[in-house]
Amino acid sequence: MSGCPDPLLPDPLERGLRRHLVLTFCIDPQAPSRHYLYEALARAVRDHLAAAWCATRCRHEEEEPVQVAYLSMEYLLGRLLNNALLNLDLEAEARTALEAFAARLEEVEEEEPDAGLGNGGLGRLAACFLDSCATLEIPVIGYGLRYQYGMFHQAIDNGWQVEMPDFWLRRGNPWEIERHEDARRVKFYGRSELVFEEGGRFYGRWVDAREVLAVPYDLPVPGYRNGTVNTLRLWKAEGTEAFDLEEFNAGSYTDAVAAKNRAEEITLVLYPNDKSEQGKELRLRQQYFLASASLQDVLARWVRRHGRDFAHFAEHHVFQLNDTHPAVAVAELMRLLLDEYRLSWEEAWQITSRTMAYTNHTLLPEALEVWPVRLFRQLLPRPLDIIQEINARFLAEVAARWPGDVARQRRLSIIGEEPEPVVRMAHLAVVASFSVNGVAALHTRLLAEGLFRDFYELWPWKFNNKTNGVSPRRWLAHCNPRLRGLISEAIGERWIRDLEELRRLAPFAEDAAFVERFRAVKRANKEDLARFVASRAGVALDPEALCDVQVKRIHEYKRQLLNVLHLIHLYRRIVDGDTAGLAPRSVLFGGKAAPGYEMAKRIVKLIHNVAAVVNREPRCRDLLRVAFVPDYGVSALEVICPGAELSEQISTAGKEASGTGNMKLMMNGAVTIGTLDGANIEILEAVGEDNFFLFGLTAEEVARRRDSYDPAAIIAADANLSAVMALLRAGHFNLFEPGIFDPVIAAIESPADPWMVAADFASYVAAQERAATAWQEPARFGRMGVINVAAAGRFSSDRTIRQYRDEIWYRDRRGRKP
Repeated sequence: MSGCPDPLLPDPLERGLRRHLVLTFCIDPQAPSRHYLYEALARAVRDHLAAAWCATRCRHEEEEPVQVAYLSMEYLLGRLLNNALLNLDLEAEARTALEAFAARLEEVEEEEPDAGLGNGGLGRLAACFLDSCATLEIPVIGYGLRYQYGMFHQAIDNGWQVEMPDFWLRRGNPWEIERHEDARRVKFYGRSELVFEEGGRFYGRWVDAREVLAVPYDLPVPGYRNGTVNTLRLWKAEGTEAFDLEEFNAGSYTDAVAAKNRAEEITLVLYPNDKSEQGKELRLRQQYFLASASLQDVLARWVRRHGRDFAHFAEHHVFQLNDTHPAVAVAELMRLLLDEYRLSWEEAWQITSRTMAYTNHTLLPEALEVWPVRLFRQLLPRPLDIIQEINARFLAEVAARWPGDVARQRRLSIIGEEPEPVVRMAHLAVVASFSVNGVAALHTRLLAEGLFRDFYELWPWKFNNKTNGVSPRRWLAHCNPRLRGLISEAIGERWIRDLEELRRLAPFAEDAAFVERFRAVKRANKEDLARFVASRAGVALDPEALCDVQVKRIHEYKRQLLNVLHLIHLYRRIVDGDTAGLAPRSVLFGGKAAPGYEMAKRIVKLIHNVAAVVNREPRCRDLLRVAFVPDYGVSALEVICPGAELSEQISTAGKEASGTGNMKLMMNGAVTIGTLDGANIEILEAVGEDNFFLFGLTAEEVARRRDSYDPAAIIAADANLSAVMALLRAGHFNLFEPGIFDPVIAAIESPADPWMVAADFASYVAAQERAATAWQEPARFGRMGVINVAAAGRFSSDRTIRQYRDEIWYRDRRGRKP
């Protein structure tokens, strides 16, 4: 590249490791601790990334391709060392380098904390997408927040979830590079004014605002063995001044640093509890801080190269909104173009509506962002002005399309009216975006037919589906080296870059010797998992038993409660001596309940109480064991996935947008037991009905039964469910804690239960019996596992990102219609 610097060759890993031990940390290389071995090795690996990182950035500047800015409040990255070693093909060299220090790579990797930048599927998806973008050499920069504290560390005290601070940055982060020269100023509070110029043009002025400094920290995102390294840019909030020296000298020490502390709380913690007014305000500050800093950054890069001429800006940029959280970017891009760069409204709107693309991740109305207008006016007065103007112009378009349909105007309005005026951020995103996509076929259909029906009738061409996927590098090649070796021996290694290659594994499902080797791999992985569970949860699982796994965020729609009811059913059968046909089973739970979600926390408590009763019962010892892994996260899932045999994906149909845990588990050879919800439908299509345990109502049946739902009648008619509920009502699992599960019982028995737990119980029990029968035929169940692996190709995030690239980011965006 003519304008790019010559690359500097990094030292071999062992030399780089020693160099950082001595020159960076002043450590005696003869006896370094594991922590310093990790820190030095991470920096040595980053040295290997640096030249390609520089070259990638330089290449993108010279070629000026379409640059995608991926805006997300979460990035659940997991450990970066193991990912970098795999993608750089440095695993063997790292092991050799550490042998000189009598250390194992796995032990050193344990020193890296999981980055506290995400919570669940949304953040993990964003991390997979960045990996695929780099692997496919697509110029994408991720933008997020550099939270000092993650969501929380989860401990368990007498079965109850206890939240503790997750200070993941306590020892710093060896992968990041601070870029203070690219810091941006973000405004809050104050008031807005309109300034009119000659010729009728006008712009806004945001006055008396308080400013916060957004300082970027860059993380490398390496592609798989291709020399491309993209960037994840995370913003840290800092005060514009360190502290008020005059206040300090006067003795007002707290007041002297108040502004600094107020600024820095924006990126202090991931997802502050928003039950309070202060929590809501902080969440909105976080979202606007991300949007404003990121958009300023993109525009500044454009201006450095092209000046203030934005005529071709939209041809080279896309802003992908990862769910509704960053939707305020619509108003902020308009503000910057109008007020800072003095474009006309029409010019600014043309750019905004051709560069914004919105991914919706939820069908739950309560999960869509809405903010009180009064809070918006107090915190973001100028963006609120712009939102109101966008809404006025939009409603005029609606009125022209459907004259006199006031009810439709109210439904579509960006500003909702009741019970108090609110800004509907999902509506803002849909109105401004040229693309609106769901994340599974059913989810997208339900968006068009339900949640966004009016928008779909107005602009059907905006809506499209992009079924989620997961990275095959982390979620198979890295986390399951035994299976990686078996697959590569059979079909070669191209599958790591192109997961569709796994279809060539399908004929091996009929090869008895291969299936037996697959089962041996699964057995060894189950032994690793049993050791992990024993160390983390203190429960001894039997590697010879069926490994039944439900690991995900604790939420009523995920229906961990349905799983618990089945456990109680199995427990009752065992103590009654009704064990015919039962398979020995180890049931594993993991997941966090949001701190303010009382029912979810009560479900965690119920899981532990039922587990305690089951695990103490001698008659259950050889047939049923239950464990809950505390502080579940990416690194835990990397151990769980390879050992799982039965994947619980049992959400109420029509509630799960897609799911990605279902993909990770089936990719590692687990067989799904699930409803027709989210991407389960597409997994079922891929593997066939004989390799999936289907149960439950469909989304349409759930909707039809809503008004006539009668759980009391269902319970009375089902002897198994009646017996389970009788044990719960009798307090059998809370003998010394009377009444603690009454809210759970009431939820199951309520005709208003939106999750319809009772309605699906009998079907779920029948599916579990089919699963137990299949598992007791080892060759059959092993074949099912192989078929699941062979069918995993369509669930690669590489496939998803190719679709984003071809059908959204690189499509012709010059007109509203395709």
